[in-house]
Amino acid sequence: MEPYYVTTPIYYVNSTPHIGHAYTTIAADILARHQRQRGRDTFFLTGVDEHASKVARVAAEQGLAPQEYADRIEGVWRELPARLLAENDFFIRTSDDGHKRFVQDFLQRIRDNGRDDIYQDVYAGLYCVGCEAFKTEADLVDGLCPEHDREPEWIEETNWFFRLSAYQGRLLQLYDARPDFVLPRFRANEARSFIEGGLQDFSISRAGQPWGIPIPWDPDQVAYVWADALVNYLSALTYAREGEDLRERYWPSVRHLLAKDILRFHCVYWPALLLAAGYDVPHQLFVHGWLLLDDRKISKSRGNIVDPLDLIDLYGADAVRFWCARSVSFGQDGSASVDGLRDRYERELGNDLGNLLSRTTAMVARYRDGELRAVPDPASDVARLVGPLGADVADRLDAYDITGSLERVWEVVRGLNRHVEASAPWQLAKDAEREQELDRVLYDLVDGLRVVAVALHAFLPAASEQILAALRVSPDVSWAGVAYGLTGTASKIEAAAPLFPRLDVQTA
Repeated sequence: MEPYYVTTPIYYVNSTPHIGHAYTTIAADILARHQRQRGRDTFFLTGVDEHASKVARVAAEQGLAPQEYADRIEGVWRELPARLLAENDFFIRTSDDGHKRFVQDFLQRIRDNGRDDIYQDVYAGLYCVGCEAFKTEADLVDGLCPEHDREPEWIEETNWFFRLSAYQGRLLQLYDARPDFVLPRFRANEARSFIEGGLQDFSISRAGQPWGIPIPWDPDQVAYVWADALVNYLSALTYAREGEDLRERYWPSVRHLLAKDILRFHCVYWPALLLAAGYDVPHQLFVHGWLLLDDRKISKSRGNIVDPLDLIDLYGADAVRFWCARSVSFGQDGSASVDGLRDRYERELGNDLGNLLSRTTAMVARYRDGELRAVPDPASDVARLVGPLGADVADRLDAYDITGSLERVWEVVRGLNRHVEASAPWQLAKDAEREQELDRVLYDLVDGLRVVAVALHAFLPAASEQILAALRVSPDVSWAGVAYGLTGTASKIEAAAPLFPRLDVQTA
């Protein structure tokens, strides 16, 4: 099994973390955790982009050097994955010395490739500082950037350019040869259509701006932020582990997760830059839609920020992860609301899963003094219910169907709740002649919950561990455990505390 390398985009350090940033981080962590459960060598990268023009401007307004300002606010971004229970292997900052050295080498490789891919010219045109992107009139709506509702600035300066136009043919060949290079397919069509429309060379440097990575052959200019930030996916592998270069191990299998608003940079500019520098292109790019808040994109400029850390304080990280994975089909645009988070917390996490655990453990404690007998029945309803789950969820997650895979687990959760009602253990406990039947029912409920806990580990890591602990079964969450009949005898099972306690209505 080849290694698995998954990345989020590096987030712009001067913006406020919001649920849209958490959305991609959670998705990447779900994929990484699942691959680790399957025993796969996995590496998960996230981090921050610090060399934007906006960082320098805000730092100047506060009387700080850009590096000092970035150092002050970097902590909240480092806290975000930790608070989301995301287990990233490395957190990159574009101000890291290792990254800066690699970017300079990367750009020098392009300049030295013998194809005249980098040349000097004058850039005159519109630039949106909010997007850190050059704009044409066709990109604007009523003269404004549609993402930031503001007028781009006019910039005229001598820069170094990358000859993107020379890579139009090679990019089209790439998309033809690898239909799954960009997913979902309609996003690949969008990128391909952009390429077919004709590619324009773009500036890879900025003049008169000291904040950034100096161009190695022209230190009076610094690398344009997108010629710097994109390179992090490779540069991190050269210094994430001291004394090791992980490029050969992980790069051929990299999967980039990104939102649709940066599709052009990742799906067109990035593979062209890699080809020019002599590197393999990524294995795959998955472009997801926006998690809209009441049908509007979440952004600072629109004033509808939802702070994921506030939501975690109230509902817990597992509930936020569940809401992000469940509310919108991953890959599509979709609208969510904080009210929807509360509803899913109470209805699905509290009632469906939490009550199932509470009822099961309470019945084992009451009817069997906390002792579980190992009486698996491969022909039972629960055996048939959970049997295909492992393969189904693995296949869906391999296809980035995070939402569908979680729904597949929830089908089993609902099925176990139906089994409680249909088997009525409380009635069996009244009949001494049906003790063996009661043992089988209790075993199936505990074993079914164990299977669910292992299958949910990538989605709800804290709840998964709590369920396994309450059932007094092995804490092992390897994917082989998503199978019926692996629970042995257990003892000292007590009625579990609420997995997702009821919240005070007034505080929500």
